[in-house]
Amino acid sequence: MEMAKRAIDRRVARTKGMLQHALISLILTKDYEAITVEDICEAANVGRSTFYGHYTSKDDLKRSGLDHLRRMLVDRQKEALAARGGMRDRNWAFSLSMFEHARDHMDLYRALVGGRGGAVALGAIRQILSDLVRNELAATVDKKSKDAIPLEFVIQYVVGAYMAVLTWWLDSGAKLPPERIDAMFRHLATDGVTPR
Repeated sequence: MEMAKRAIDRRVARTKGMLQHALISLILTKDYEAITVEDICEAANVGRSTFYGHYTSKDDLKRSGLDHLRRMLVDRQKEALAARGGMRDRNWAFSLSMFEHARDHMDLYRALVGGRGGAVALGAIRQILSDLVRNELAATVDKKSKDAIPLEFVIQYVVGAYMAVLTWWLDSGAKLPPERIDAMFRHLATDGVTPR
């Protein structure tokens, strides 16, 4: 029974992987809006019923494709939060990994966020980053002070700034190295724009 379950799990993982790969291949060659579930099924060599057995739509498939990014960033955050370095080194633990991932997959990021279908990817990335920032700040935010800035406000501020910087950096060809962009973002997000 256990062996049969593992074989099914592997088959499901392989099918999902083929569907993800098919969508990515199509996004790199065709506008997202023009891609149909039929195109994805044909590229993955699976039937429509198989597709709908795993996903509700091409948007659902696109969103689920960002799960590996979420897992990688969560793992990086856990490592940074467990590190013995100063608090300053632990802030925004997702930042460098996200910039490196975006640089390494620049064509895919551009394809994912381009056109009307981009709202799906941008929304999913924004949610991933919001969850990471919320996790980092949850233990450090003073919730009792009447002058405290609400946690959700801080999360939206940091994520909005990060998304703007990430988009600007990719649109300008990612000429600056990820480490430099990360250092500048961390400085502004931690210390603000006031000169020292």
